[in-house]
Amino acid sequence: MKNIIVLCLFFAGVCNSLMADSPLTSTEIYLGYLDEPVVEKALDYPVLTEELLQYLAAPSNPIAVKIAVINALGFNIDGSGNADAFFQYLNTGKRYKNIEDFTQKASGELMICMAYMKSLDDYFDVSDALLMAKKAADKTPQSYTVNIICALIEAQEALDNDWCKVYQLTNNVRRDKTLKDDMNEDAKNEIFEYMDEYKGYCE
Repeated sequence: MKNIIVLCLFFAGVCNSLMADSPLTSTEIYLGYLDEPVVEKALDYPVLTEELLQYLAAPSNPIAVKIAVINALGFNIDGSGNADAFFQYLNTGKRYKNIEDFTQKASGELMICMAYMKSLDDYFDVSDALLMAKKAADKTPQSYTVNIICALIEAQEALDNDWCKVYQLTNNVRRDKTLKDDMNEDAKNEIFEYMDEYKGYCE
């Protein structure tokens, strides 16, 4: 009986470690944008406020700051519902018939924001978020920010079976010099400080 209890405690510890240590949960992008008031405000709330929704929906605001806002909101093992709230806000006036219609009509930047929120809402199953992120990257192929977030979501999925691929996915974006440099160096460093830990699995 004692051995069973020890094993249960061990596996509980492993699960807790995995939940707190993954591409989506361990890359603190927002630290690169703490000089942005909207990012500071996001740190005070676990869910989207009207002000944050307005900021994320405005096409004139920088995509990297929007991503930092979403990152600052963080994740919740029980889900926060941020993706649903964002879709409802964007769909005021019934602009989109459903989420599939959204992926056809929305800009790549709106789609990557939605995909990132979906992945943080349920980081144990990012399959739907990844499909949307890839479509966002197809629509906005030149954006470093869009591509690195897509890579992080894909790396989260690869975490289950290929830790070398986890490293390669984001490293490939880093090495792509054709991308528009629309994320600051501090935010990039926060991403790769964690993601580079997987490099050793490629050797």
